Amino acid sequence: MIEHYADLIALLSPHLRVICFEMPGFGHSLPQSTYGHSLNEGAGVIVGVLDALGIQRATLAFSCVNGYYALRVSQISPDRISQLVLSQTSSLRAIHPWARRNIPWPVLVPVAGQIGMWLFRHKVARDWYHVALPRNTSVNFYAKTALDALDHGGCFCLAGVAQGLAGEPVDTLNAITATCTILWGTRDHSHKHTDPASLLECASNAELIRFEDCGHFPDLEQPRRYAEILFGKVCN
Repeated sequence: MIEHYADLIALLSPHLRVICFEMPGFGHSLPQSTYGHSLNEGAGVIVGVLDALGIQRATLAFSCVNGYYALRVSQISPDRISQLVLSQTSSLRAIHPWARRNIPWPVLVPVAGQIGMWLFRHKVARDWYHVALPRNTSVNFYAKTALDALDHGGCFCLAGVAQGLAGEPVDTLNAITATCTILWGTRDHSHKHTDPASLLECASNAELIRFEDCGHFPDLEQPRRYAEILFGKVCN
């Protein structure tokens, strides 16, 4: 949710122009019925935001599956990307076994998955933070912020995203040439079997920085450290 990023935005905004937006299917950014969460559609959303705001070039600081849409923008509109800073984004090849381990198979079934996710959205959101965060981290802030949004019309289209990315060939995002930094929280239990360096398969010049004390959200769990890294990348 955008609300999760308030502290990070406060750290960055005195130094940078910060644009924070939700991809369709998250928070209050409800997707159109025809939106399929494909790589090209997601990339089109990002380019559309840049166009609407008159931004010619930007650093894309995205996390998790949204990192794939940022990578796709770097392929189809390389002139718009200064660099990529991606948190907890593995390769597409690695995300498929991750999905099999962490996403119940009915979620991948069109229509049934969407219905199930809507019915159990509160439970899924609560359970997710327990899996994604280190055991000694309180989930209260993360869960309450998400549940408040869901209670006021927000959405969590996990089924749509999972189904959309499941149809993408694993080699679609190969040969990434954009300057890329990968931030990886090593205490993310959902990714305990994922190689943090898997994205280097398709972005061989990327830099990998491990956050040994973080789970799935290094940008939220350690916003000051994240802001220092991002600020250093943008200003160098």
